[in-house]
Formats: sequence, structure tokens, C-alpha cells
Amino acid sequence: MPMQPWFSDAKLGIFLHYGIYAVDGVPESWSFYTGKVTHEQYMNQLDGFTASKYDPSAWADLFARAGAKYAVLTARHHDGVALWDTAEGDLNAVRHTPAGRDLIAGYVDALREQDLKVGLYYSHSDWNHPDYASIRHPEPPNGEVSTNPYSHAEPGKEDPQAWARYIAYRDGQVGELVERFQPDLLWFDGEWERSEEQWGMRELSEQILAGNPDTVLNARMLSYGDYATPEQGVPLQAPDGPWELCLTVNDSWGYQHQDDNHKSVRQLVRYFTETIGMGGNLLLDVGPREDGTIPEEQVERLEGLGAWIAKHVDAVYGTVAGLPAGHHYGPSTLSADRRTLYLVCFDAPREAVSVRGLRNTVERVTVLGTDRELGHHVTGGLGEVPGVTWIDAPDAADIDDQATVLAVELDGELDLYRGTGRD
Repeated sequence: MPMQPWFSDAKLGIFLHYGIYAVDGVPESWSFYTGKVTHEQYMNQLDGFTASKYDPSAWADLFARAGAKYAVLTARHHDGVALWDTAEGDLNAVRHTPAGRDLIAGYVDALREQDLKVGLYYSHSDWNHPDYASIRHPEPPNGEVSTNPYSHAEPGKEDPQAWARYIAYRDGQVGELVERFQPDLLWFDGEWERSEEQWGMRELSEQILAGNPDTVLNARMLSYGDYATPEQGVPLQAPDGPWELCLTVNDSWGYQHQDDNHKSVRQLVRYFTETIGMGGNLLLDVGPREDGTIPEEQVERLEGLGAWIAKHVDAVYGTVAGLPAGHHYGPSTLSADRRTLYLVCFDAPREAVSVRGLRNTVERVTVLGTDRELGHHVTGGLGEVPGVTWIDAPDAADIDDQATVLAVELDGELDLYRGTGRD
């Protein structure tokens, strides 16, 4: 299926890791898998998961203020605890926590009321399911063979029939999500623990698209994913095709009360502009507390990022990847008609901002957000090698505290010189 056009122009999504792990503030699923806490301690968190202040409308309103166009909520992580009343298996927040209700439906409705696209995270893996650790990966990634009893059978003790039951359970839960909620995007995870054939990725993809042909699938559907999902670091080279960087606001995916290492708004603007300048989306993660409230530090950062986006909206939505590295000291985006460059300056420019290799004539330069017009001129150049375009530095009053954006209007579609210069 062709990629849905909304995705590449969304630019910003919000990732929500919400589950029982927020009760004690331990790493989601991994804390019992690695033995940081016992399995019993981890599962006892079911008794403290109240969602007592869960207000999906407030979430959706915050995401809209942040400038996001979609969100992705953890419907089920590797711990197997579903946030909806699934008919597949018994482990879910409706039946086994004080929350006592479906936490997906309200989220879906609230997002759609704000005209935001609905994403749901689902892990292929379920370290609590009795049939999960029944086979082994035939060719483990990086040559690693797991000996963890939550994920792999011991050598010689594989049980293909148990695995078939697990796949039926997995497919049944995914089918419920598609049928009940018609998500715009399904964000899968856990794919590294089995091969594509063991997962039955082709059959799962066909099932999903039969239920909703417009569903976008991430790369953790392996050959059947629509876009790449680098994690926690801006790639130095953009992946081929559509892509999305998933990034935490602090150092944790889910709520961890001791983690106060929050990125500043300025850092988030940098991550965001570097990502969209390379043609990707930023999926920015927050971790709600067990009661459903998003920590104030994370709310402040989403609102700060949203304020910057609102001031510089022309440089964000309706744009494509900007200049390749080497033409401008910073990220940039390009209008869809390829006639306006948006140059991002993280530091206050001194004297001038330069653009190299620009064959176009610059018709006008303004500071986005203040509309202050800046002077510009070209020096040098020989034959087919263009000179350097110099743009006068903005006055102090026109400098944005997070990042200043210059709109460079061209005489036609962007035309760059990429050669090695005259011999």
C-alpha cells in the first residue's frame, strides 16, 4: 500500500508509555525481565494502577498545543498487560486493576475530537504469556542467543504447538485493536526476539490491512513496515523513505519518579528541527504517572516546543527536507514548492549567515515570526561554481530564544551546486 500522505507532513507525534510500571516507577517490562525487581513485585503493581485522574481530553488538548499531529499510546507492552478489555487472555487493566475500565477508547475519541491521528503501540512479545517462551530465534540478531526464561525455550524444549497458540493470541489482540479502534498507525515493538517467518508478519500485515487498508505500520513489522524508526538519537544520515525518531523527554520511557534529567525546550527544538530538516518526524515520549497525569516538567516542555512551532509554523508543516550538510551551519527545511528555504540558527548570528552552493537568486529574506527583512549579497563565484550568499544578521530584537528561523525566498525551485570546485 502507498504511504499515507498525512504521516510525512505530521512532523511531530507524542509517544505515551502508560502502564502498571508507573506505580513503582520501574522500567516498563524490562525491570522483571532483567531481575531488577522480582516478577511478583512487578505484577503487584496491578493493585496500585488506578488511572484516577486519567483525562484523555486533557492529553489531546496538550498534544494539540504542542503542535503534534498524532500520538501513540502503549496498548500493550512486553509485560502483557493490555489497557483494553481484551477477549484474548485475561491480563488487562479492566479486570485486574483499580482502574477497572477500558483506557484506549477514551484516548481514541479524544484524539479524533482534536483532529489528531490515532496511534497504538503493541509489542509482538509478551513475557507473561504461558506460551510465549516456547521456541527460539533461528538466527538471533548480532549472534546473541537469549537464555532468559521469559522469552526463549531452552534448547531442545521447543513447542511449536504452544507457539501457534501464542500467535493466535497475538493476532487476536491486534485484530481487536483494528476492529474496535481503527487506528491510523500501529507501532509495533519486540520484533527482535523472533524471525519474520516465526512472527507470521506477512499474514499479520494482511489481516491488519484487510481490516483497515489505511493503517500505517512501523518498521518493527520488518519487511511489512512503512517507515523506519530510529530510537533515541538523530541519525547522521537519513534512512531511506519515510522515518521517525522516537525520543524521550527525560531518560525514561515510562514514569520514573527519580528521573529528573529532562531535556530543555531549547534542546527539544534542536532535536525537532534537525529531524524535520532531514525529512523525518519526531515522536516525543512522555511517561504519565499511574493516575494518568503527565508530569508538570514534561507538560512545560511540550508547551514550550508548541510555542516555538506556532511562531515558526511555515518552516514546519508543508515542508520537506532542507539543505544537505555543508550548505548551512544548521538544519533547514524547504517549502513544498521548493521556492523558500527556512534556515534554522541555534545561536545568535554574528555579522552574517552564509549559504554555500546556492545557484538561485535570492529575492527576499525575512525573520520568521517578526517579518523583519534582512539584507543579503553574494561574494565570489567562478563559472559554474556559485559564490557564497551572505545574509545580514538579525537585530537582537528579532532573535528567538530557542532558535531563529530565516525565510529565504528564491527566484525559482531550489538549485544547488554540489561539485568539487574549479580545477
